[in-house]
Parts: sequence; C-alpha cells; structure tokens
Amino acid sequence: MTWERAPKPEGEEPPTDAPRDAPGPAADSTPRPHPTEDAGDPADWRKLDQRGVLVTAAVLSSVAAGICLPVLLGLSSGAWFGAGPRRGTGLVVLLGAAVLLVVGGAAVEHLNWRRTRYRVGAERVELHTGVLWVTRRSLARERIRSVDLSANPLLRILDLVKVRIGTGERSGGESTLELSPVSKAEGERLRTELLGRPSRPDTVHGDGVLAAVDPAWIRYAPLSVLAPVLGGAAAGAVMQVSEWFGAQGEVIEWVGDRFEETSIAVMVVVLVLAALMAGVVGALGVWVEVWWAYRLEREPGGTLRVRRGLFTARSVSMEERRLRGVELIEPFGIRFLGAARLDAVATGISHDDGDKHADLKSLLPPAPREIADTVAGRVLREVRTPTSAALTPHPRAARARRLRWALAAVALPAAVLAVLGAWLTPVLAYLAAGYVVVALPVAVFFALDAYRSLGHTLSGDYLVARSGTARRATVALQRGGVIGWAIQQSLFQRRAGLLTLTATTAAGSGAYTIHDAAQDEGLAFAADAVPGLLEPFLVRDEPAEEGAAAG
Repeated sequence: MTWERAPKPEGEEPPTDAPRDAPGPAADSTPRPHPTEDAGDPADWRKLDQRGVLVTAAVLSSVAAGICLPVLLGLSSGAWFGAGPRRGTGLVVLLGAAVLLVVGGAAVEHLNWRRTRYRVGAERVELHTGVLWVTRRSLARERIRSVDLSANPLLRILDLVKVRIGTGERSGGESTLELSPVSKAEGERLRTELLGRPSRPDTVHGDGVLAAVDPAWIRYAPLSVLAPVLGGAAAGAVMQVSEWFGAQGEVIEWVGDRFEETSIAVMVVVLVLAALMAGVVGALGVWVEVWWAYRLEREPGGTLRVRRGLFTARSVSMEERRLRGVELIEPFGIRFLGAARLDAVATGISHDDGDKHADLKSLLPPAPREIADTVAGRVLREVRTPTSAALTPHPRAARARRLRWALAAVALPAAVLAVLGAWLTPVLAYLAAGYVVVALPVAVFFALDAYRSLGHTLSGDYLVARSGTARRATVALQRGGVIGWAIQQSLFQRRAGLLTLTATTAAGSGAYTIHDAAQDEGLAFAADAVPGLLEPFLVRDEPAEEGAAAG
C-alpha cells in the first residue's frame, strides 16, 4: 500500500474544512445593549449574595496585614517611626492607608454588587455587571455543558460558592459566565436547573457513584514530580524570609556550624535529602487538600460530577455529550508501582487553558492501574475497557531510532567536554568520561522504555494509542470524534519504512499522535479507524492476480 493524493474525480466539489465534531458558534458576549434586556418579569432577575462585600473586606484585610506587619517588625529600619514630636506619625499613616484600602475596596465591591444581576430564562442565561463600563453577556441554555462550583475556606465559612457556567467552546472567557458569590443552595439550584436532561437507559453502567477515594492512594503522592519542586521551594522560602529579616547570614552560618566536621559532599547530600523530605511532606499535604472526599458520580440525564477538596471544595460537572474519550496517564514515578490517573478527553477542555482550568479534566487521582481501567470503562459505558486492550507493537526500526537519539544525547555533550579538555584542562576530559559512564546506561534505558511504550489498536468504537516514558499516556478516543488525519514522514522515517500519524479532534488537546508506526500498517490503521476519511488520499495496490487478469 502506498499513500499519495488520489486524483479528484471530474466535477467533484472540493471538500469543506469544517470539522465534523467542531462545537457550534461562540456564546454572545458584547457590551452593546441587549434588545430584550428588561423583557419578562423583573422578578426573574437575581442579585449575587451581599456577603460578597464581607468576603472582599476580609481578603483586603489580609493583604493590608501582609503589607503592614513586615514594616511594623522593622523592615523599614526605623524610617517611619522617628523620635521626637513626630514620633508615631509613620504608624498612623500606615494604619490609615490600611483602613483606606479595606474600606475603599469594600465600597467598590458594594457598588458592583448593586450593579450586578443575573437571570435564567427559558432560552438564555444573562448577566449584567459593571460600574463604569456596563457589560451585558448571555449564554444560550442549549449550549451550556458544565456548571462547576468551587468554594475557598472563606466562602465555605459563609456557606457561599462561586459558580462557573460554561458552554464547552474554545472561545476563552466569552464561553463562560461566573457568578461569585452566591449561596450554596442557589449554586446547587443553578446546577440542577441548567444541567437537567432527560435520563437515558443504560443496561451496562447505571447512575450513581463510579469511584470514591481510597486513603491508601496517598502513597503515590511522594512519587510525583511535585515533591522535589516543593522541596526546592521550601529551601528558597527559608532563604528569602531570612533575607527579609536581615538574618540570611546567620542562617547560613548556623547551617555551616552543623556540618563543621563533615565534607562538602556530605553536607550537600544531607541538605538535598532534607529538602526532599520537606517536599514529600508538602506533596502529602497537597494530595489531602486536593483529593479529600473525592467522588466521581454519574447523575440522571448523563452528567458526570467530580466532588473533592478539603479546604477549597470543588464540584466539577461535565455532560457526557462532550465526552470523546479518556486518557490514562502514567507518570514515571508511579508507573513502576502499577498506578495511573485518569483524565477526560472532552470538548471545551484544552491544554492551552493553562493551570487555571487544568483540574476540569481530572476524573481519577493516581490509583492502581486496574482501578483506573475499571473507572475508564464505567465512564465510557463500555463492558470491555478500551485502555486495557492489547496494543499492536511498533517495528524494530522505531527502537533503533530511539537508541540513536539516546546515543546522540550522550555523545554530543561528551564530545564538547573532550574538545574543551584538550584545549583548556585535562579535568574536562575526565569529566566527559565520567559523564559517558553515568549517562549512557540511563539514556539507553529510557530509549528502550520509550519504545516499549509505543502501541496502537482499535477497540470497538475507540481508537487507542500509547506513547511516552516520563509521562506515558494511553488515549482512548472515539473514532467518530476524529475529524482529520495528519501524516508526517521525515527522510529518515521514509528510509526506515515508518511514519507518524496524528488524529485531530475537537476535544482534549486537539491532536493525538501515533509515533513511528510501520508505513503500510499505519495507513491501513488510519483508514480502518475512520472509514472514508482517508480514502480520497490513498491509492491501494491491486492484487497481482487481478493485474494479470486485466492484462
């Protein structure tokens, strides 16, 4: 089988570029007056909870305290608090500025509360807000796909929540409305009213709890990449705070005294281990905060709901109509303990959203792989879980490519050090030799692991692909959600008989790649995965018998 663009039949219309699974038009969000803004019963309009003013005052009070306390502790070196008749003037100015900040911010928030209103109509959800510049925004109810609730500790104390209403479209803030704050009861009412859908029968997986937290899963937290990051942040925070109070020199001197009779190498190892221990404790704390009371539920009408959080409570809802598959993530640390986490592949959730909405796609925390596969099957309403299907291995040429990359990653820095060693000092040459001895086995190990991670297959209605080593990912993507194929083949891939296939979709990251598949097998796989999509670009080789008969 070869692949090339087949000649277009005469008179055939060119294909359109409109994706088959692309979302509809973006939500209406304009500052111009709405023609029916005051239509209907005025009683339909509601205000946000007035306790939002108290929340703003509390937040600004903490900000003022964070600014004033360091000054009161002497960071200004006495410049504000002079002696003589003007003694204490600086303190009065400082406290006056803090009071002005809190009172002024609360007054602005009160004015904004008076100017903000919203309503849920039969066809649209509307929000009017603004003090100097009034903004009128609305979302069509038929386009609403998620209603997420969140509450930080302060909102939880006051029994308030922030409501985020989304359409699942990739048009940034124009596709969402945020109501903050409203009462918890009002937030639940909005979620139930806006996501209410007729139930559909399911003879395989019914409604109810699909997964709940197991406290034993916390054992995976110290193996995440968060532990060393938090450890480094803790060490940096100690040095920064000590510098604020002018005690950084004393801290360094105290550490030096503790290791006065030990070598520098031992001191470095001990300090690194101490930082890692601090990071482990921090990672455990983050896991408890994020995944406390976790529950994944399917509600009547086809809505998936994830509830979790200790101090900041989160409730994320997602319509199953948005779901195009799942992604099983196995970071390097927890993979060798047989664990994985589960993310949703859904429209309106993209990696481009950054950290702000990164938690919207999380369906399951790191858990044993068997549990992750089971939950994936429940979420997809499949008896046979696609993520556990046997995968087609890739050719040995793909392994050879990864080994060459590993050798190049080791050889190039070593060659640079060797040349500099011959020119400057022999020490660099010895360093190059040591680098090769240490780095070569590690590079070969990761290259072989990356090759073993490659695989793809078709499982029922799903296309399954796996790749990665530091972050191995297995995606199960609905074949009907694939809107196009991108085929890439470099010069070296062409010589090795390999190619790279990328399935494009309107969900998740927008593209999922099958790296270094065999050329003929990969093209046949893409053609079978979505029948008719790739056919106009393929020219199939006819069997030899048919060619002889035709001759």
